[in-house]
Amino acid sequence: MGHLLGRLSVVEARVRTGVARRRSDDPDPEDRFRGLYTPDVEVDRMLAGTRLPLLAPEVTDGSNEVLAAVEAAADRAEADGADLRLRRLAGAFDLTDLDTELLLVALAPDLDPRFERLYGYLNDDVSRRRASIGLALELCGALGPASGGRSRLGPGAPLVDSGLVVVEDPDRPFLTRSLRVPDRVAAHLLGDDAPDPLLLAVAMAEVDAGIGDTSILERTMAHGHRLLYVRQPNGGAGFSLAAGAARRSGLGVLLVDLSRLDGGEADQAFPRRLAREARLRGCVVVAGPVEAVAERSPALVRDLADAPVRAVILIGSRTWDPAWSRDVPLVVDAPVPTAGERRGVLTRALGGTEDQADGIERAAQFPLSPEHLDRAARSASVRARAHGRGVSEDDLLAGVRGQNGAGLERLARRVEPAVAWPDLVLPPTVFTQMRELVARVRRREKVLDDWGLGQGGSRGRGIKALFAGESGTGKTMSAEVLAGELGLDLYVIDLSTVVDKYIGETEKNLDRIFAEAERVNGVLLFDEADALFGKRSDVQDAHDRYANVETAYLLQRMDAFEGLAVLTTNLRSNIDDAFARRLDVIVDFPVPEDADRRRLWELHLGPSVPRADDIDLDFLAQAFRITGGNIRNVALGAAYLAADADRAVSMADLIRATEREYRKLGRLCVESEFGPYSHLVSGAR
Repeated sequence: MGHLLGRLSVVEARVRTGVARRRSDDPDPEDRFRGLYTPDVEVDRMLAGTRLPLLAPEVTDGSNEVLAAVEAAADRAEADGADLRLRRLAGAFDLTDLDTELLLVALAPDLDPRFERLYGYLNDDVSRRRASIGLALELCGALGPASGGRSRLGPGAPLVDSGLVVVEDPDRPFLTRSLRVPDRVAAHLLGDDAPDPLLLAVAMAEVDAGIGDTSILERTMAHGHRLLYVRQPNGGAGFSLAAGAARRSGLGVLLVDLSRLDGGEADQAFPRRLAREARLRGCVVVAGPVEAVAERSPALVRDLADAPVRAVILIGSRTWDPAWSRDVPLVVDAPVPTAGERRGVLTRALGGTEDQADGIERAAQFPLSPEHLDRAARSASVRARAHGRGVSEDDLLAGVRGQNGAGLERLARRVEPAVAWPDLVLPPTVFTQMRELVARVRRREKVLDDWGLGQGGSRGRGIKALFAGESGTGKTMSAEVLAGELGLDLYVIDLSTVVDKYIGETEKNLDRIFAEAERVNGVLLFDEADALFGKRSDVQDAHDRYANVETAYLLQRMDAFEGLAVLTTNLRSNIDDAFARRLDVIVDFPVPEDADRRRLWELHLGPSVPRADDIDLDFLAQAFRITGGNIRNVALGAAYLAADADRAVSMADLIRATEREYRKLGRLCVESEFGPYSHLVSGAR
């Protein structure tokens, strides 16, 4: 601060000289409008006895003497270990001595309000209270054409290109344009390290997880190569790897989440302000994911890659595109944390205790990046504090689900599971298959990575299951139970958002769904999947050819899918054979037998439903061979009939509701099937 105020006293000395020059050159010193109503006596008052504190007492005249005294004091301070921000800024931005003097002239009104009125006087316009380019060059002795001063404030000049000085009024003649120093630069010189407000919205918290080898990145930066690209798969530790390499190189880190940019006008100024912040703080820029902005604004990626900073480390899942930069980057692959490493991140974030071990173990199963794991832990802590208890397993699983972006919700319906195993009524063999499917998901990393069965081949690591059976046999509910058991949300694909009459659009919609699904931890449910994954047929016309292309694309895209997908169909035979081969699990859901139907009737006529004494659930289970979905409809219809009559549900209500369900299904109401209750059925014969 002392050095800055001392240099400001140099500006004051030069202003004194400028005022004296104005008066000596004034052809009409008696002009009462001279200075635009800033009278000479007022100027004299502002300049009289108001030298800044670090102006050496023995120096009374001449800016050069003032400058020499200030810099001598600065040399002594630096020798004693002081950090002089003005000098550090000049070095970081490659400023010349003239650049520094111009910066100080432009900065003066932001540090001392007297300079506003003094500049108005020198500009001969009291409304123009900032230094113009002409005035700044005059005060620095660089106004003449031979001095080259003009180029220091033109395009390409360090002061302007780096955003240290803003040249305003572009429509005015060059020398009359005003100069302004951005607030962030002024604050930095005054000792304030609060980041640029534009960057606060996109800044990321650093999580040094200690995952992966940073030595390659460290050596590359040590050799002066400034552009690096870390290719990060889903759940990879790219940001953590890059930040760790910078820290181990003795450099600061500025982490930026590009997915938070909104695509507005602020995006155009973002790369320059990010580079300015990094140079002010002496940081390495770590920014990603690049795919979040690459399609929308490739120029923004180029500006980031070419930013004039110590080093730029970009993170992304895509292959590096040479069009993104003139420089050739070092490309490295980020590691994907193992389950043990994810447990370590969660444990450190939570200060893990023994009673949190089970929750941490469950949460560590999901392929989240260290940054998302840290956010999940913080979310769990907030949730636990709100309920006045310690962090539980449910809190951690809710924190994991909370890391899912909203992108998939624009393409699918999110269902938070509300059912569990006791709500399912299925044969033992189906239950066993469902448990095995859960085990596949939970032990995928152990089998594919630790045991090496995932090496080789081009198939993705995803798990695909087909649930086949008649409508109402429990396929969709089973998918919901599966999601609940895994602690995930269920995303039901709405076919209306997928199928499009225009050629190629359906594939694009599906690609967006799969791309978003791979970024979330959830179960993807394609209900009535045969509408999309139907069999290919002989080509008779253009429609057949397009339908076959669509199915072939789905086969390829599903092969590369990394997540968990469940498909349901009422007609297993309609599923393409090549697609069926790619499925990991096929579960057949049969129509329930008598015992299972009895349990379903009991389940849907829950304990809170008032029942009449004449209800015979054994008869209902044996007489009517219907599915669980139909039984639910009957129970619901009977409950409405009873509620309307303000009485308990009776056998007559159930028989009438069964008749309505039969007619809805297009089935005949046969007298023998309804037995002793056939008189209640209007259409029985």
